[in-house]
Amino acid sequence: MSDDRGKTQGATPTTTHLDDNDLIDVIIGTARTEGADPVPGKDGPAPNTEPVGSTISYLPVATEPAGGNNDPIDDQRRSDVDEWGRSERMRSVIRRLYDPMYRYWFRVEWEGLEKIPSDGGALLIANHAGAIPSDAPAIMHGIETELGRPVYGLADYFFRTLPGVGTMWARTGGVPAHPDNAFRLLHDQKQLALVFPEGTKATSKTYADRYRLRRFGRGGFVEIAMRAGVPIIPIVVVGAEESMPILFRIPSVAKAFKLPYFPVTANSLLLGPLGYVTYFPAKFRLRVLDPITFDVEPEQDRYSRSRVMDEAERIRAGMQDALHDMLRERRSVWFG
Repeated sequence: MSDDRGKTQGATPTTTHLDDNDLIDVIIGTARTEGADPVPGKDGPAPNTEPVGSTISYLPVATEPAGGNNDPIDDQRRSDVDEWGRSERMRSVIRRLYDPMYRYWFRVEWEGLEKIPSDGGALLIANHAGAIPSDAPAIMHGIETELGRPVYGLADYFFRTLPGVGTMWARTGGVPAHPDNAFRLLHDQKQLALVFPEGTKATSKTYADRYRLRRFGRGGFVEIAMRAGVPIIPIVVVGAEESMPILFRIPSVAKAFKLPYFPVTANSLLLGPLGYVTYFPAKFRLRVLDPITFDVEPEQDRYSRSRVMDEAERIRAGMQDALHDMLRERRSVWFG
């Protein structure tokens, strides 16, 4: 994992890989990566460089015309790609393609969706599962279609490094998890950001450990919510664990390919290689819990470590209780 900030100007970021057991802890730090380029709008204006051989610009348009005329001009981009690399046109295509799976394969049902605010920043957190997690697309799709708000997913920089996949990940709302990115999204731009505090500890667990929440790192998601002055909104997901359950892992293969883990899933045993891109039709139920706010002053340099850890554990315990309630209510993996 890396604690890079997302960049949209084509520069190669400096990366520092962290322990796979603490994915979300990348959000804890407050200092930027040394040597990283300044962030437009935060560290000063971006260089006014014209892209070559491309019809897409990631750079902000100048706000003052040449020749000394001080009349402002419209700040319009040459495409719908925003500074994070997200494209609403691409999201629209993905929504159309994914909607049949959302409605007819997973048959997603929400409870408490109205608790997610229609405006303002909020940090969404959820439990995470599956060899190739199916919960993130369901959460993002549901909120965007039902509430009409974009959702940015903060995740490991590893996704950005994959050829082809990295670009698609950014176009569909993926942002490298870094404290500066999280703060700008939540505080400055008042967006919805989605994180999974368990990290790879959740997605690598076997079927025998399903629905047992792992430790929420060192509580970095709590600290960034405090600093940004936004609520945390927990989302509990039932069904993703069964959509692509891991039977066992092969560490030697993971090491050879430099992967966090290499899973052998029930899907792959049944369908062969196709099983790694095919989910079982488990019934998805999502419950939005009450927003959690903190009576602390935002934008402080540091917060009480014990307070942060206590709040993170309290949130984890509340989500675990909700999972137990939903599992008791569930009559069938396939029909809910």
